[in-house]
Amino acid sequence: MPSEAAKNRNIIFLVTVAALGYFVDIYDLVIFSIVRLQSFKDIGVKPENMRTDGEFVLNMQMGGLLLGGILWGIIGDKFGRIKVLFGSILLYSVANALNGFVQNVEMYGLVRFAAGIGLAGELGAGITLVS
Repeated sequence: MPSEAAKNRNIIFLVTVAALGYFVDIYDLVIFSIVRLQSFKDIGVKPENMRTDGEFVLNMQMGGLLLGGILWGIIGDKFGRIKVLFGSILLYSVANALNGFVQNVEMYGLVRFAAGIGLAGELGAGITLVS
């Protein structure tokens, strides 16, 4: 049986990982809203399409958050919350790195969808583990 000190270290580790995950989640959502217009200009979106293309990409991310909340919950029930926590962090980290390589709005939407799936898993697993 683990000692009390080992349990406390595990709790501190989980709270730290979850807190960093929340920070990155919020940072991701905020930074996307800040760089959205410039990133659309960089991939050649015309000014008259900024709103509709922006809504498309944002809706893709929100759809990813919805789907990710369901999928990661099921995966967490079967394989454990720690694996979900780290798997989801890995997914949205890779998806966010891929943001730098998008060439069109459709690709941007798919990458934001994947990032949304990852963001949802971290939130659910982190809250459950910390509680």
